[in-house]
Amino acid sequence: MRTPHTWITRAETGADVPVIREITLAAFETPLEADLVDALRADSSWIEGLSVVSTDEDGTVVGHALLTRCHIGETPALCLAPVSVRPEHQKSGAGSAAIRAALEAAKDRGERYVTVLGHPAYYPRFGFGRASASGIGVSFDVPDEALMALALDEAHPLPSGIVRYAAPFGI
Repeated sequence: MRTPHTWITRAETGADVPVIREITLAAFETPLEADLVDALRADSSWIEGLSVVSTDEDGTVVGHALLTRCHIGETPALCLAPVSVRPEHQKSGAGSAAIRAALEAAKDRGERYVTVLGHPAYYPRFGFGRASASGIGVSFDVPDEALMALALDEAHPLPSGIVRYAAPFGI
């Protein structure tokens, strides 16, 4: 059993770029997600401050969460993808810490909506709910429970519409 750990979170810096690639390559079976992060970094969907890392007390980067611009219909929103954690630190809270910090940074910037395509047992802990309940969908086949959305500000309920992802996603 792992002991509880307090992770330090911050926005990525230029020095983190190769480390984030290394972590993402280690966390996924193929290089597609690491290549996606690099492509998003060069795309107009990139928003400074919304690529967040989690570090241990020594400053070693162990986790990463990325929010980039997407749209729900015509409404600006953010897409959470990918989230990566070094394999030896998975299930330690490092990914959760990076996600929470990224969502908080987005809210602080006045962003209102976030979408995620992911594991339906994991993302609800951050407030995500089934996107279809708000009339949100995608133009490709995914299990209904895997597409989730979150309103960062309760005063602005989720809009309905089809999610349009940044070009590097290829969808």
